Amino acid sequence: MSERRHWRLPGDPAPWFQAPSNINPSFQFSSAAGRYIVLCFFGSGDDPAGRALIDGLRGQRTLFADPDHYCFGVSIGPRNRTDPDLSALQPGMDIFWDTDGAVSRLYGALPCDSEGLADGFQRVTYILGRDLRVVARILETDPVRQAALAVAMLRELPKPAGRAPGATQAPVLVLPDVFEPALCRRLIEAYDAAGGTESGYMSDRDGKTVEIMDHRHKRRSDWTIADPALKQATQVCIRRRVAPEIEKAFQFATTRMERYLVCCYATEGGGYFRPHRDNTTMGTAHRRFAVTVNLNTGDYTGGELTFPEFGSATFAPPPGGAVVFSCSLLHEALPVLSGKRYAFLPFLYDEAAAKLREANNPYLGDEITTYSADAGRRG
Repeated sequence: MSERRHWRLPGDPAPWFQAPSNINPSFQFSSAAGRYIVLCFFGSGDDPAGRALIDGLRGQRTLFADPDHYCFGVSIGPRNRTDPDLSALQPGMDIFWDTDGAVSRLYGALPCDSEGLADGFQRVTYILGRDLRVVARILETDPVRQAALAVAMLRELPKPAGRAPGATQAPVLVLPDVFEPALCRRLIEAYDAAGGTESGYMSDRDGKTVEIMDHRHKRRSDWTIADPALKQATQVCIRRRVAPEIEKAFQFATTRMERYLVCCYATEGGGYFRPHRDNTTMGTAHRRFAVTVNLNTGDYTGGELTFPEFGSATFAPPPGGAVVFSCSLLHEALPVLSGKRYAFLPFLYDEAAAKLREANNPYLGDEITTYSADAGRRG
């Protein structure tokens, strides 16, 4: 058996993966960015050494209660899912169930060619930066010391920069005057007249992209524009005022637009959308740029857009203004604390992505409409 391993070294990007956890049957690891992360491959809680390692981290309640820190354990023990000490953890700590060893092989805890979970397993703990790049790899053989080293390194790291001078700037465009005031009012009035419908988020389950409703992750109501004239009015603004700026800033020519959707984040339920990326499923892989056009301000508090990988700066353009960003960026719509926030939320892409979207039709759940690349250049 080969002992080649995919060790990840300081400075390397941490590979993204999707795996079941104690809180989510299909957790997207990429959504965890924006804070320092301890990623601990402890093996199994049934093994005394593995238990000592994860218990050494579980004891750091205060450290992982800090929003700038998080701890993920990775278990290859099939029986660990029913272990109450591992399935119900304190805030700031979760466990991935890696019962096929795929995640462990991805990070070198198991050799690339191992055929079983016990073949050459090596306990390892990584510390990752808020941008999901490796800060440190800890291979200490003594499990208690490995946990202590991880905690000590984490405590020595600087606090993530926020608005302070020199803070990292998210690579986004902020564009004023994308929609005229009259168009903003028309869209809000049309939404209120029709009423919104609660919306979920896309996730890949059993090989299909499906919509998931989970208030722990998202609370928002949406309305889709059906009036051709109103759709065209929004399309013209995006084509004239957003597409040229994307081409100038990112050298990408958008030719198509997905969704004519007005959303409302309301105080009731604390409207929000937790950190996520917009292109991580088979049904959304074609998306290239997201656009958030604010339709109102002053009628609500909270609700800002933020990009956790790049600090705590928030974005709230004036009515008719837009924030434009790559669908690969982790972003969050912060909770609305009072009032209602309305926004128009399309995605933009090009002809190559349109072919990809059509090719991925077989991976769409039954409730999702299939797509034809011949349906129109901006449909």
